[in-house]
Amino acid sequence: MKTAIKNALAVLPQGSRIADIYIDGDSICAIGDAPEGFLPDRVIDATDKLLTPGFINAHTHIYMTCMRNRADDLNFTKWLFDTVVPMENTLSEDDAYWGIMLGCMEMLESGVTSILDMHMFPMTTAKAMADSGMRAVISRGLQGSRDSRQAGEDRIKQAVDEMEAYGQTPTLTFMLAPHAPYTCDDYYLTRVAEKARELNIGINTHLSESMDEQNTIRERYHMSPAEFYDKCGILGANTVCAHCVYLSESDMDLLAGRGTSVAHNPASNMKLGNGFAPVALMQRHGVNVCIGTDGCCSNNNQSILREMGIAGLIHKGTAGEATAVTAAEVFNMATVNGAKALCLGDITGEIAVGKRADLSLFDLNSPGFFPLGDPKSALVYANAGLKAETVMVNGEVLLDKGEFKTIDAERVRHEIKGLQKRLDKIRRV
Repeated sequence: MKTAIKNALAVLPQGSRIADIYIDGDSICAIGDAPEGFLPDRVIDATDKLLTPGFINAHTHIYMTCMRNRADDLNFTKWLFDTVVPMENTLSEDDAYWGIMLGCMEMLESGVTSILDMHMFPMTTAKAMADSGMRAVISRGLQGSRDSRQAGEDRIKQAVDEMEAYGQTPTLTFMLAPHAPYTCDDYYLTRVAEKARELNIGINTHLSESMDEQNTIRERYHMSPAEFYDKCGILGANTVCAHCVYLSESDMDLLAGRGTSVAHNPASNMKLGNGFAPVALMQRHGVNVCIGTDGCCSNNNQSILREMGIAGLIHKGTAGEATAVTAAEVFNMATVNGAKALCLGDITGEIAVGKRADLSLFDLNSPGFFPLGDPKSALVYANAGLKAETVMVNGEVLLDKGEFKTIDAERVRHEIKGLQKRLDKIRRV
C-alpha cells in the first residue's frame, strides 16, 4: 500500500513546516516531492492538521486499564501489596486481553504508536498487542530468589516462550523484566541479566521508586538500589529503569555511564506520594530520559499527552526555574528519547525518510489547541481535551478520523462492563 499525506504541518527533525509525506508499505519514502512514478493507493488530506511522530509510552502495565479508579488514595506499600496484587490475582486471561484493548484505545487517541509494557499474562499480552496493530516492546514481569529458584525459572521460560511464539510479528519485540530490587534478590537479578545477554535483548525494570525501596535495599545490601542493580549486571545500554525518583548524583553518573535510560512517570509518582524525579538534573548528567504513563492503578490514565503536560510543568515548580525542563525536551522524551530507550531508534521516533510510518495527526482547529503558536509547546501545554484524529503504525491506519480500525470498541466496552460487576462483588466481600 502506498500512501500520500498531503499538506500536513509536519514536526520534522529540522523544524515544523507544511509538507507532503509519502509512504511505501511500512516506511516513509519521501518528504516534500513525490518519488518518481509514485502512485498512491490512498491520499490523506492533512490540511489544517498537525503531523507528529507517533508518541512512545516508555512504561506501562496496560492490562491494568480494566482496574482503573479502584486503588486510589493509598500509600505505596498498601496500594501495591494490599490492593493491586490481590485484585490482579483475580483477573483471567480474557480480562487482561480486554483491559489491554481498552488501554490501546486510550493511547491511540493520545497519539501513542509504541509502548514498553511489563505484564503478568504471557501470550495474552502479545496476542492483544498484535491484534491492536500497535508497536510494542513486551516484557513478562519477573520475580525470584535463591529460595524460589524454580518459580523464577518458570517465569523466565514464560518470557522466552512468548518471545519465540510472537518473535516474527513485525510490530513486536521483547525485553526481560525483573520487577524491582525489592522483589528480586541478587541471585535472581544476576540470572536475569545473564539471560538477557544470552538472548541479546534489553531489560525493563523499576528502580528507586519509593523511599521504602531506598531504605530496604540499603538495609539489605548496604548500597543504593542503582548500585545494587549495577553489581548484578542489570544496568546497560539496553536497560530502561522506570521512575528513578530517588537517584543521587553518583547514581545518575552510573546510569549515564552505562547508557541506561530512565522512564519518567510523573503522575504515578505524585499520586502514590513518592515525590518528583530529578529529571532536569538527570539530563544534565547525560541520562537519556523518556516518559511513560505507568498502569491505570497508579495513574488512572493512559494518555501520554496528559503525562507530557504534567512533565512540562512540575519540574519548573519544584526547581523554581521556568527553564528547568522545556516543552522541546518533553517532546523529545515522548519521541526520539523513547525510541532510543526501547531500542527502536533505527526505525521510529521521528518523521524522516527510511523510518517506519508511525505517525499521528491532530486537528489544528481544536478549540483548546488553537491558535497553534509553537507546535511542541502546544502539545505539552495546551493538550487538555486534545485527541489524535488519525494514527498509523507501520503504514497501517489504526485510528481513522476517530474510528478504531483494528479494535471493536463496543465489544471492549461490553467485556469491561462485565468485569466491573465481578470486581464490585469482590470489593463488597
